[in-house]
Amino acid sequence: MLSFTRALFKWPRETVTGQVTRVQMLAPRFESLTNEELRREALSLRYRAQSGEPTSRLLPDAFALVRETSARTLQMRHYDVQIWGGVAMYHGAIVEMQTGEGKTLTATLPLFLHGLVGEGAHLATSNDYLARRDAEWMRPMYQLLGFKVAAIESASAGSRQQAYDADVTYGTAKELGFDFLRDRLRYRAENARGCKVLDHLQGSGNSTQRQQAQRGLHFALVDEADSILVDESRTPLIVSSKPDIESSDSKSLFHWAAQLAPELVENDDYNWHDDTRQVMLTSGGRRRVRVCEKPAALHDIGLFDLYEHVERAVLCNRRYQRDRHYVIREGDVIIVDEATGRLAEGRQWRDGIHQAIQARENIDVTPPTGDAARITLQNFFGRYAHLAGMTGTVHRARRELRSLYDATVELIPTHQPPQRTRWEPRVHTDENSKWEAICEEVRDLARSGRPVLIGTRSIDRSEALSKCLQEQAIEHAVLNARHAAAEAEIIARAGERGRVTVATNMAGRGTDIVLQREVLSLGGLHVICSELHESSRIDRQLIGRCGRQGDPGSYRHYFALDDEILALGFGEAAAKRIALMDLARRSPKNWAALFVRAQRRIEAEHFRQRRLLHTQEKQRLKLQEQMGLDSFMDAV
Repeated sequence: MLSFTRALFKWPRETVTGQVTRVQMLAPRFESLTNEELRREALSLRYRAQSGEPTSRLLPDAFALVRETSARTLQMRHYDVQIWGGVAMYHGAIVEMQTGEGKTLTATLPLFLHGLVGEGAHLATSNDYLARRDAEWMRPMYQLLGFKVAAIESASAGSRQQAYDADVTYGTAKELGFDFLRDRLRYRAENARGCKVLDHLQGSGNSTQRQQAQRGLHFALVDEADSILVDESRTPLIVSSKPDIESSDSKSLFHWAAQLAPELVENDDYNWHDDTRQVMLTSGGRRRVRVCEKPAALHDIGLFDLYEHVERAVLCNRRYQRDRHYVIREGDVIIVDEATGRLAEGRQWRDGIHQAIQARENIDVTPPTGDAARITLQNFFGRYAHLAGMTGTVHRARRELRSLYDATVELIPTHQPPQRTRWEPRVHTDENSKWEAICEEVRDLARSGRPVLIGTRSIDRSEALSKCLQEQAIEHAVLNARHAAAEAEIIARAGERGRVTVATNMAGRGTDIVLQREVLSLGGLHVICSELHESSRIDRQLIGRCGRQGDPGSYRHYFALDDEILALGFGEAAAKRIALMDLARRSPKNWAALFVRAQRRIEAEHFRQRRLLHTQEKQRLKLQEQMGLDSFMDAV
């Protein structure tokens, strides 16, 4: 059965603490060695691992070796709690380490140990920036130990096969999954021509003969595991087949529906269902579709297709907003990933949604594509022989991880006591008054010298807040998908005295804001959460930018009665009633609890969808296994 249980087993806590103690005891021996002697120790461990010695016996020496090498090359020595996290990940756990506790450095421990076997160790992260940054950051340590390290990016021009032949490969989870699918397609194509192709499921280190990019799926360490294995699990990875034959009639149909949709009236022409987020034409709406003027090209189109396209166009108007869910760039619709705030290059919405949005924006409608191969992330990562994960916000998802993946979550204590302070949340009647209050707080904090980070849900919200700050002459920087090229510079300066940064989720996961020394005495970084996200873990990631590694910091939530989270959680009708309420009827604490309840309802619905998807995937895999490998290759 393809699941996490293949890589996971339960271990006594005494085993973990005992191995941590052995690593500590080995420290003096490795401290006395020269760099060349450290390299020879690494070569010795590699030989022992590839000769069949269990890696569990090599763990203390390997971890102590990495710890000393890191101290010399990176000036960072693993704390005891990081050793603990590394041991837990080696044993297949998903560890929760608080934001700022050094997960990037901790990851080098299990990656090095599994890399000794010579079958490759992959670190899967959430975006190209983190994959590239972490690979370059850790490269000096790996090189001293004789390891090759590479990074896979969505637009990387180098050889994929060469990158996967490295001892340690960093890449986004999606790129690793897409490369797996492309390899499957190559396998199927070569098999169809009768060529002898090495079985990718078994893997091979012979890069001169194999046709696939990847040489096998030995070990994967999933960074930001809750985002990738939970939040992203509803989105399957799909390699598209050739587009369907382009039809002028199809384009005309999409454009006609896009023009008609804004004229339709809710409850008269269509019904909007809050619970299912679906649009259904009424009898009056269908009559209007039938009698309205149509281009000549649509005269032979069936009524069912006309209704379907109009309902889809109305749905797009209700659910998808420009500069929030997507941007227009170079004459095309580019999806914005809400979880990361980044552009999802190459992705398209399915079932005609993407084409309907193109028509609404009056740009060229691309023909829909078919599915050449598809796989979900949980199915893909379940194929690894060994799997582990790490994140700073997995505790709330621990039950789901155990329910769906039978995965154990290990909580790692902080190296230093946290000094993050929560300020009382503030609730306002509408968005404009909320922006004004945020600007007032930002101005006061910036004058005192404290740096401020303001988190927003979307591009349009970040630019609306930026406009408000400009009107009040508050100097600031904006980080969103439109300014991705300046990301490194903006983040590098975000911890300076009096610096104000407005950011989408690009400043969330994996972002390390280094504070100037003088800022620490002023109270550290202050984070403002301007609106709740659909997942509380995304909010926690934003909050985690302050109070890192024992530094002081503070945060505050701002709410408005017209925030989108209320409509998503309780429905649009209920949200409209809430927006008309008198704030004095409740205390700020009770109002804040209302927003949290809406968020939890959304999280519960997303969990239900993920569980349903997981069940469907298990049934599909079971059917494919019964059909045999050849049928499986055709169906993947």
